[in-house]
Amino acid sequence: MIGLDRLALNQATTDRWSVAEAVDGCQRAGIGAIGLWRRQVGEAGLAESVAAVRRAGLHVSSLCRGGFFTAVDPDARAAAMADNRRAIDEAAALEADVLVLVSGGLAGSGKNLPAARSLVADALDELAPYAQKSGVRLGIEPLHPMFCADRCVVSTLGQALDLALPYPSATVGVVVDTYHVWWDPDLDAQLARAGDRIASFQVCDWVVPLPADMLLGRGHVGDGHIDFRRIAAPVEAAGYRGWVEVEIFNEKIWATPGDETLRTMKDTFARELG
Repeated sequence: MIGLDRLALNQATTDRWSVAEAVDGCQRAGIGAIGLWRRQVGEAGLAESVAAVRRAGLHVSSLCRGGFFTAVDPDARAAAMADNRRAIDEAAALEADVLVLVSGGLAGSGKNLPAARSLVADALDELAPYAQKSGVRLGIEPLHPMFCADRCVVSTLGQALDLALPYPSATVGVVVDTYHVWWDPDLDAQLARAGDRIASFQVCDWVVPLPADMLLGRGHVGDGHIDFRRIAAPVEAAGYRGWVEVEIFNEKIWATPGDETLRTMKDTFARELG
């Protein structure tokens, strides 16, 4: 259903590779796009990161990440907004398809979940005009509810869409990550509702038992409990024809040689989604 010509490496999958190493790895593996992370881009330098992907002829499918909008302290909130404007500038320089936004959790916001979500909406009101002027698309990523306290108060695709709808779809869309949305009984309806709001499609599997650090409980496509074709079909039906990133946080996979990880990534992608 989805060919290898649309496969992209999200740099988190080979977290220990620098930008240059990840770019070279994609070239060796015949992968045409890469989702970059700001930490590695910062370590390499923005100008060198731009030059590396240009030399390789790679497309930048995403830049991860902006967001973390839920601080209530005025100085912390101002710092977060300044950092997000820098992230938009970086995404523009890289010509990334989308700047992924993770909203931030309840930490620093007490226990008032509706108020924290309102802070996310307020931040989008401030950032969307800047992103539009910069030619950057923002992608709101909902995270699984287990991350609501510390990482992301936007827990469902429906909530992400509600936040995106006030803005042009070319400026604010949503990110569909199988790890975070596979459990949602309303997923098919929300994917149909999303239409051209889908700015990025990311895949990895849900493996159990979860590790002590829940963030690292991801596996290669096909190693866990997610039915990828069942999710990919409505994503395609909604009209999404962009890159499909494999994004895996897993200590064992990070310790595996990167070229081996990319070979496995291609094989499992072709088996489960092709």
